[in-house]
Amino acid sequence: MVLSIRLWVLIIVCSQILVVFAARTDPNDLGVLKAIKSSWRKLPLNWRGSDPCGRKWEGVNCTNSRVTTLKLAGIGLKTKDIGDISSLSMLVYLDLSNNKGIKAVLPQSIQNLQNLTTLMLVGCSFRGRIPDSIGSLKSLVFLALNYNNFTGSIPPSIGNLSNLTWLDLTHNQLTGSIPVSNGTALGLDMLLNAKHFHLGNNQLSGPIQSRLFHANMTLKHFIINNNQLNGTIPSSIGLLPTLQTIRLDSNILTGTVPQNITNLKSVRQLHLSNNFLTGPIPNLAGMNNLTYVDMSNNSFDTSDIPPWFTISSLTTLLMDKTQISGVLPSNVFQFQLERLELSNNNLDGTLDIGNSYSSDLIVNLTYNSIVDFTQKSVYNLSLDLSNNPVCEGGARRRYCPSGNTKTPIGSPPIGLTPTGSPPIGLTPGSLPISVPPNNCPSVRCGSNKMLSIKCKCTNPYTGNIYFLSYTFSNLDNQTYYATLLETFITAFRVLQLPVESISFSSASINEFKYITYRLHIFPSDEDFFNRSSVSLIGNIINGQLDKPYYGPMIFLGDNYCCFPEDKSSNKWIIICATIGSFLIVLLALAMIYAIYQKRHATKEKQDSPFASWGLNNGSDAGAFPQLKGARWYSFEELKQCTNNFSEENIIGSGGYGKVYKGILNNGQLIAIKRARQGSLHGAQEFKTEIELLSRIHHKNVVALVGFCYEEGEQMLVYEYISNGTLKENLSGKTGIRLNWMWRLRVALDSAKGLTYLHELANPPIIHRDIKSNNILLDHHLNAKVADFGLSKLLGEEGKGYVSTQVKGTLGYMDPEYYTTQQLTEKSDVYSFGVVLLELLTARSPIRKGKYIVKEVSEVFDKSGDPNGLYNILDPCLGSPETLGGLTKFVNLAMSCVKASGAQRPNMGEVVREIESIIDLAALSMDSESSFAFSSQNTRKGDLYDPYSDTVTDVSSLSVPFETELRR
Repeated sequence: MVLSIRLWVLIIVCSQILVVFAARTDPNDLGVLKAIKSSWRKLPLNWRGSDPCGRKWEGVNCTNSRVTTLKLAGIGLKTKDIGDISSLSMLVYLDLSNNKGIKAVLPQSIQNLQNLTTLMLVGCSFRGRIPDSIGSLKSLVFLALNYNNFTGSIPPSIGNLSNLTWLDLTHNQLTGSIPVSNGTALGLDMLLNAKHFHLGNNQLSGPIQSRLFHANMTLKHFIINNNQLNGTIPSSIGLLPTLQTIRLDSNILTGTVPQNITNLKSVRQLHLSNNFLTGPIPNLAGMNNLTYVDMSNNSFDTSDIPPWFTISSLTTLLMDKTQISGVLPSNVFQFQLERLELSNNNLDGTLDIGNSYSSDLIVNLTYNSIVDFTQKSVYNLSLDLSNNPVCEGGARRRYCPSGNTKTPIGSPPIGLTPTGSPPIGLTPGSLPISVPPNNCPSVRCGSNKMLSIKCKCTNPYTGNIYFLSYTFSNLDNQTYYATLLETFITAFRVLQLPVESISFSSASINEFKYITYRLHIFPSDEDFFNRSSVSLIGNIINGQLDKPYYGPMIFLGDNYCCFPEDKSSNKWIIICATIGSFLIVLLALAMIYAIYQKRHATKEKQDSPFASWGLNNGSDAGAFPQLKGARWYSFEELKQCTNNFSEENIIGSGGYGKVYKGILNNGQLIAIKRARQGSLHGAQEFKTEIELLSRIHHKNVVALVGFCYEEGEQMLVYEYISNGTLKENLSGKTGIRLNWMWRLRVALDSAKGLTYLHELANPPIIHRDIKSNNILLDHHLNAKVADFGLSKLLGEEGKGYVSTQVKGTLGYMDPEYYTTQQLTEKSDVYSFGVVLLELLTARSPIRKGKYIVKEVSEVFDKSGDPNGLYNILDPCLGSPETLGGLTKFVNLAMSCVKASGAQRPNMGEVVREIESIIDLAALSMDSESSFAFSSQNTRKGDLYDPYSDTVTDVSSLSVPFETELRR
């Protein structure tokens, strides 16, 4: 009886607790969060109960019972649909960044979030088009959709976001032009309050319209690098006195730099490199805030040393291949200067560096005509004068390094504690230079743990930071790191985040000329972070703190390894929930769950792509593939997306098998290479191609999407490449005519892809089957290297070759490899040389019993003049006299196919030579017509060949894509 009374008292107390917490969340918002909870994976463990606002679900903040904030960054969320979020009508702040498992489409219903001020989706896997309805979010101030897979054009409706200050669409797959208003349509020029346009690393094309800029705008950063924009730089850019950073590098811009660019007195970083700019080198005198200038690789007029080289604020001056001539004055070498690059110019006379420079200065003056070097004292800087007359005759001086030396870029990691004071054991004011510091005892940390700068084994939150612009180039100067670390520490301290210390390491400049750092953030108190802390850390960094020396940045966090179990349960609520539950129901649910888990585990084991590895198709498959990102597809899934492998979907065939076009459920186009029974490819070669392509990520290498290995099938799933093989384009099969400039660009793209394999992949990769059928052209005629079934890793033995059975394609095979069975990187160079000859002649390597290498060699040797090649030159190219750089191109091709590998250039040298040939070809063409896409002759959906008067309707191509080997 006493026990029953106590039980009833307990029940009454529980009911009172539930009443206190009840009804603190709006019913509509509660329904939305419950719907999210039921369909999303990896949500915080404390998303329990019926009152998210009252119980303070992690990542959820409320105002007056309405959900106003969702901050769920970096916690490993997985979902294919975020539509429910659109019903949180009072939502003000949404951050889902750094959740690669979000593979959703941004829905049109996003327009319902009329109160939204901040939308941060950085580093997810969003796909599809950015909806036009995003222009309805009138309150939006901060829009960051960078590092996703968005496609299509930039919605002009964004111009309707009058409060927007931050627009970041970097690193997507956006196409089309930058939208501007025209009286009836909206455009980005209407964003008067916007301070940041970050549109780099997309596939944007067309000219930069002069209407994009006007005096009423407040832009600070205009960053559109690494696109395919053409035409001239509009003079209206000089109307923006607030501009601080201009990045137009790595586009197809032509014409002269507008003279009124000197009006931009606030500009600190100016990047114009890797375009086709002509005319005089712009006069930047008066732009006294300039710190970083890069105009390399353009076709400016020959010019003396510009007087603005002595601007006192310059830390970095990069002017490689800009036709500068004359004697370099000593007053250019100022104390604040950190890097000076003037290689491949026409500098001459005697070099005098004076005595006002910094000892950290790096100077590259290679490939000039400097005849002497005056030393007033023992100089103390990094100076390279190789390939100048001063270094001829076997001169052995510090400034004449032998071989192809490279100045290392990097810095030691450094760190700070949240208190701002140095860790124990360091002198006041100093910074640690390693993680952990040298005074840490010899301690081995467990899995996923690292020693912090306080010598504690913890689980740090890690990731990469990318800075899109910066004011310096000396990556060893710890002043810059200290300033940035202090900024982070201050922000973390204000929010009372449990951060013990922070460190940076692995400083470098990547292929897009972004400074990158590896970031380690160490927890305090416990040895791990909870979800809220990880989410807030990413939110703070991607929220763009004020950073001296640094421009805008992107933080891509790794998946955190070590979230703790949720232990913060309230005792009374647990008791109440237990009393309110029926034990028999719980037992039944537990049994059902156990049965489900057992079946699910069995199914996963059966469905595993490795369950039968090595059992199918012979026994030569070896160990499981070591994959990095490639997805396994079931046979049924690929069967469905190809309409049961129908004949209508066949887009290629060869000795290996057939290639099918497919459409995945998410709308992505793919190309499926299906091996026929008895194919020449064995399981080991199939495995090799999976392993290699899954870890290769370069714009000039075909991307592997996934694979299938079941039911006796071997299938590789690639990205869909729309314009076929180089072989087909040279033969005219695709209906696209490649003129001289396009062929040079194809050569450059494919050479860059090979250079990546040889020099940047770790370990290096030898392709072993380079040929025109294995070079594919995408919608924009960018070339990509394909088919890695015969590839080999060079290994780490230092031998420089791989002894292996001879395989390859007749006509492309290196004769030295054939005779010695020693495969080297120079074997790929030989094959690439044959491809260059194909570009020149549009002939197969072996035609009517004649070998193209011997045929070209005989013709060229007889005349010594490329004009002598007229009889075997592809007639589509026209007269040899009109082909700028033809002589250098033939010489390059013939150097690649020399009998001895030692006499052939490496692929890095080939890339540089093709770049110089492109410069020569550009000079011989009318710049106005060479690169501009004609708006009069081209309609939407057409591909315009800017080097001819023809327009090809891409949608009408009879053979849009035939991928892989044709054996």
